[in-house]
Amino acid sequence: MADRLSLDLPGPPRRQARKPEGVPSPNLRRRRPGRWRQFGIGLGLSGAGGGLLASLMLIPERFDTLLLVSTAIANVIGGLSRLGVGLLQLTGVLVVALLALLALILLLGGMVRMTRCLASPPLNRGAAAARSQPVAKTTRER
Repeated sequence: MADRLSLDLPGPPRRQARKPEGVPSPNLRRRRPGRWRQFGIGLGLSGAGGGLLASLMLIPERFDTLLLVSTAIANVIGGLSRLGVGLLQLTGVLVVALLALLALILLLGGMVRMTRCLASPPLNRGAAAARSQPVAKTTRER
């Protein structure tokens, strides 16, 4: 069977990839806005910027800006110092709580050890002494 037969069987139908809706075709060019529209947008942006600058120039007449800035800085420094003191106090409370927890654990451990010591049967001192000393080997003579 040197010659092999190949079967040309139909496969699954092929689907063409579709682009999702809303994605423009690369062949379409975007249309740029007209000159008058660009001019109107530029005029509006320039007017908004000029009006904002003019209103910012009126602030020193109504408020004492130096006093406002110095008060703001003083409030920030005061807030940071209060935050630091609060963090130190919280750290102190946590250290005291951890020490109290350690004391309770040590107390409980000591009580458990004393209870085990009192509840266990007494040691036979003679048997303990015999176990601790090495036993001499005896050899039999033949």
